[in-house]
Amino acid sequence: MHNLKIAIGGDHAGFSYKQQFLQKLKVTELKDFGTHSTDSVDYPDFAHPVASAVESGGFDLGILICGSANGVAITANKHQNIRAAICWNEELAALARKHNNANIVCIPERFISFELAEKIVETFFTTEFEGGRHANRVNKISC
Repeated sequence: MHNLKIAIGGDHAGFSYKQQFLQKLKVTELKDFGTHSTDSVDYPDFAHPVASAVESGGFDLGILICGSANGVAITANKHQNIRAAICWNEELAALARKHNNANIVCIPERFISFELAEKIVETFFTTEFEGGRHANRVNKISC
């Protein structure tokens, strides 16, 4: 079990994987910000609450899931202290954490298997930010 508080959400195109993560993730706390069905919804209605929960410090990391991961990532990255990364393989998840100190992983449900999504999330959760020269760069992101 990971000693993490995780915020999770997504739209209708990410509903299936979100439900599977809710059943399988072993973390200290896992809060579901919706959606709660496959009915068509607007992804910002779920991406903003997840981003706000992570940005406020109430949650350590976040997971956002939609069809391509683009919509949720674009939305989450509107928040000043959020660094949401679209990841479709484990190497990208590791680099997002190591080099960018990403705090939300965005999963494209329509393009990867759930088994790969699990590996991506595990990598994201277990990889530490390297700091150093990367910290200088990350500190320049906010407007």
